[in-house]
This record gives sequence, C-alpha cells and structure tokens, in this order.
Amino acid sequence: MRNLLVLFGLSVTLLAQPAATPQKLELFLLIGQSNMAGRGKVEPQDAAPIAGIWALGKDDQWKPAVDPLHWDKPDVAGVGLGRTFAKTLQERNPGAQIGLIPAAFGGTSLEQWKVGGELYTEAIRRARVAMKNGRIRGMLWHQGEAESGKEELAKTYRARWTVIIQSMQKELGLEGVPVVVGQLGRFLVKEKQPFADLVNQEEALLPLSYPHTAFVSTEGLKDKGDSVHFDSASARELGRRYALAFLGLDAGWGK
Repeated sequence: MRNLLVLFGLSVTLLAQPAATPQKLELFLLIGQSNMAGRGKVEPQDAAPIAGIWALGKDDQWKPAVDPLHWDKPDVAGVGLGRTFAKTLQERNPGAQIGLIPAAFGGTSLEQWKVGGELYTEAIRRARVAMKNGRIRGMLWHQGEAESGKEELAKTYRARWTVIIQSMQKELGLEGVPVVVGQLGRFLVKEKQPFADLVNQEEALLPLSYPHTAFVSTEGLKDKGDSVHFDSASARELGRRYALAFLGLDAGWGK
C-alpha cells in the first residue's frame, strides 16, 4: 500500500508540473482585424490540440493552439484561419514545431495599426517574446473591411499598408520574410462597404509592389450569416489557402 501511495503521489506531482516550454519554433505573426482573429463557431475539431502546434497566450505563455486563438473580443471570438494554416504546413513538414502569435483585433483600421500605435506596438512586443523560442518564418495579414467605407481610405490602402509592414519587419529584423494577405469576403454588402472591391484591388497588387508577398483569394467562401465574417468551414479553408500561398514564397519549408 505504501508503494502505491508513493507512486500515486509521484503521478500527481508530474501532472501538476507545467509542460516544457517549446523550443526552436517556426513562428508566424497573425495580424489584422476580426477575420484574422476569427469569428466562426467553435466545434469539437477546433478545440482538439494538434501535437507540435502552439499559440502564444494572452499571458505570453505557450499553450496548445486551440480556437479561439484570439481574445480581442471574448464574447464573439471563434474559429479563425491560424490553426488550419499551421496544420497544413505541418502536413508538408511533419517534424515542424509551429508557434502562432495572435495579435489581431476586430474592427480596427489601418490608422489604428499605424507605426507607434497601440496595436503595432503590442504586435512587436509579442513577436519579440515569441522569438525567444524560435524564429519568425512569416506574417499573416487580413484586414480591410474598415477601409471599405470611404474611397480615399480604399485607394491609398497599398501605400499605407506598406509603411506599416515595412516598419514592422525592420524593427524585428524580418526583411524578406514572407507576408500573406487575404482578400476580403465576397459577401460584404456594397451599401455598407461600397469600396471593398477597391481595397481588394489594392491588396491584389501588393505582390507587384512589395517583395515576398502573396495574395489569397476568398472565392467561394461563405459568411456566418452576418455578411461580414467567415463561417467556421470557410475560415479553415482560408487557412489552408494561406498555407499554400506561404509555401509558394518559402521554397525551403520542409527541406
């Protein structure tokens, strides 16, 4: 009996110990507004940990990457593209340890992401925390709904975005690191966001004006019923498309 009690006590002690901090992570920074943060309904498959895929939590600690990855608006946070992005990359390189750095915030404009602003500064800070445990391999961006209401904001999107991303890469020493940008949902209501097509045009041209950038189509993807946010299945598919776009920019992945 005494031996059994000793073994039981040892088991409890081991279970109580925190998981080892993952090392040598391949890191990806997730930035933008709500469709990067994720608003899809969380289903059982989204809450199941995937071995080797981690997320930097609100407390700056690594944890298994389960949805919701973001906590920007806890009442509505849900399934985004991050997990499926990482899962797709891991399928190409089964040994990869992948770390996601959630830093998106719903409803935010490019002006709110400006250099030196709160969102920009927090993304830089979290990236630096994450880099203690790995190297940043890519930046994932999805934003633009907030720019779709005014023509001036839409037609200057590319120039303003470039200033932000270029500065962020310089501060973090990430010049040349791939950046993947997603198209706005085709379901946006033109009466509310009349210049969404212009934003999409500006984003589609980014690979021609900013090196190591890819643009991802949202053709065929659906909203969750609000004409703004991708549903869960579409968010997962968008993550897969982001991963394939990244692989087109980083020929060394998995080698």
